[in-house]
Amino acid sequence: MTAFHETRLPARLAFGCTGGVERRTQVTTLASGFERRSSPWAQGRRRYLIGTATRPLDDAAALVAFFEARRGRLHGFRFRDPADCKSCAPSATPAAADQTLGIGDGVRKTFALAKTYGSGETAVVRPITKPVAGTVKVAVAGVALAAGGFTVDMATGLVTLATAPAAGAAVTAGFEFDVPVRFDGDRLDVTLEGFNAARVGAVALVEVRV
Repeated sequence: MTAFHETRLPARLAFGCTGGVERRTQVTTLASGFERRSSPWAQGRRRYLIGTATRPLDDAAALVAFFEARRGRLHGFRFRDPADCKSCAPSATPAAADQTLGIGDGVRKTFALAKTYGSGETAVVRPITKPVAGTVKVAVAGVALAAGGFTVDMATGLVTLATAPAAGAAVTAGFEFDVPVRFDGDRLDVTLEGFNAARVGAVALVEVRV
């Protein structure tokens, strides 16, 4: 398995980025004119473009260094999506009741962080595997746990409680998170715009499953 580097692309190197969610839908048009639509993907995949703005030469050099350290497309890394990086709205502060992780059964202690989009039968539950250290809050049956009441694996997003929740008790959490991505190309182009400014050609990032 190719290594994943638990390091985040510095925010200043991603200013002006564009991106969003990609889905893959297969559409078959029948002779009657009706359609059959299906998708082989249970989860959406994020894609981003960074590096298109003119920036200080030092920032361009830092992006080149980051790219080299990842060996181009070889190693994944963390990326903060400014439009979707919290368990709540981007302008809000994460709270322990934001997202439901599961229901206790009196035995289970480990729960995976997740974020739900939509509601009811059409809701999509997205696994969150790269939480940000120091931001995770957890509650059981609506009561927030103290820091010593749980541990979080920052590389997998698994939360382990010190005590198994009682049967029927809801386990919830609030958190900030990064998206696991890799560069989607093995070449980085830099154009000198002045003595201390440079423009980096569009750099594509694509989400990876980890």
